[in-house]
Amino acid sequence: MLTRTYIHIAGITEPIERELWLQGATDWYTLLETPNRWRVSEPYLSTVLQGAATSIEALEDGDYAYFAGRLPLREHWRAYEEFRQETAYLDIETDGDTLITVIGVYDGEEVYQFVRGDNLDEFPDFIREFSMLVTFNGLSFDVPMIQRNFPELVLDQLHLDLCPTLRRLGLRGGLKRIEQQLGLIRDPDLEGLSGREAVQLWQAYRLGHDSALETLLRYNREDIVNLKPLAGLAYKRLRERTLALRPLR
Repeated sequence: MLTRTYIHIAGITEPIERELWLQGATDWYTLLETPNRWRVSEPYLSTVLQGAATSIEALEDGDYAYFAGRLPLREHWRAYEEFRQETAYLDIETDGDTLITVIGVYDGEEVYQFVRGDNLDEFPDFIREFSMLVTFNGLSFDVPMIQRNFPELVLDQLHLDLCPTLRRLGLRGGLKRIEQQLGLIRDPDLEGLSGREAVQLWQAYRLGHDSALETLLRYNREDIVNLKPLAGLAYKRLRERTLALRPLR
């Protein structure tokens, strides 16, 4: 979907983007193959042609920051397929106040967990290797908490926050409720656990109950692993809906 996108180019609006699609300019490469074919007035035609050429170079270079800084935040989902192999599915646990206790990251194949008092300080270098973040309510909670705990860390990646994104598709409620609606299964041993219990598990671990940390890490793992199928579903449905839109009149 990213290569079909034009709204990240300065001055190009959604109506212009839709008009280009209707004329057959369904991606940057097609647009540039026959630059004189498109019925778009100046200066927009020159702008979109230059923007498409620059976008191809940025994509070939893996320059995620180019798109992160130009795409409207609610449209970052459009880059998911192109940057899926460099995506981090992320969720944090806290002490109920200002401290992060656990950060879980799933790269689509393996789970990595960073724990306060153990390896939490390794997280900044690790997360810099990714081009895109997928969270659930991360823009409102996870990212501000990470920035508070790691003030020198700059999270400049593309960011697909599934909470507002799934809401656009009519899927409302918390992560667990949406998972249930879609038939995603969690470990039955963890059924009923919530953020409140996660705080209590951390407190129990700090009092010497090592098994509490094991349960907390399992809980965190469930949160991040289920973000991947949810991101795929959101991308598929939003892509279908966006490409089915007719021009604004």
